[in-house]
Amino acid sequence: MSNLLLGLTFLMIGDSHMANPRYLITTLHDDLLAEGAKVVSYGVCGVSAGAWVIPHAEPCGAAMRDNKGPIVENRDKTSMTTPVDQLIAKVHPNVLVVEIGDPMAGYNLKEFPKAAVTDNVTQLTARIKASNLPCLWIGPSWGTEGGPYFKTFARVKELSDYLKTIVSPCQYIDSLTLSKPGEWATFDGQHHNSVGYQKWGQALEQVIVQNATVRALVKH
Repeated sequence: MSNLLLGLTFLMIGDSHMANPRYLITTLHDDLLAEGAKVVSYGVCGVSAGAWVIPHAEPCGAAMRDNKGPIVENRDKTSMTTPVDQLIAKVHPNVLVVEIGDPMAGYNLKEFPKAAVTDNVTQLTARIKASNLPCLWIGPSWGTEGGPYFKTFARVKELSDYLKTIVSPCQYIDSLTLSKPGEWATFDGQHHNSVGYQKWGQALEQVIVQNATVRALVKH
């Protein structure tokens, strides 16, 4: 690793993929730190994008991590999101990274919940636009089909293809282009094993490092 991101502070918010010590709050977070960035990450499982606009309770758990500090978990059914406006004011980031996808896919539904996805995403992007902060939106990975969340490759592709059209002003990172369907193993269809999160984190870090907007922010 190098210091390609030296001087930048990243604020990352996400769903369950950011809410467990074995997930992106460790792998991607550490990879960005290794590039010289400061990173503050918040993850709450099961949340849609709109939950980061108005405080939303989610009893299945949350985690946060401040730079090189330990991951602080909340598993006592009192975990809540914090409005993105408050987090931006607290962290003063150069770049906002949003990782939200799977909880909005409606894998258990016959039809893709397009209207709900639109409503949730536009609530959050309106706040992001008002902040005038550079933003990257990480879309869902392939995962594997089946499991308790009923994930399918067709639905995750439908979700990802739609997200990339509506997340502006955020730039969309299409995680589906970073691996083949089913390549990164999961234990429940949706959440990867440790190796999968390592590979996803490394792939995302490379995309972020090479992003033209991010590179332009680095002080040379």
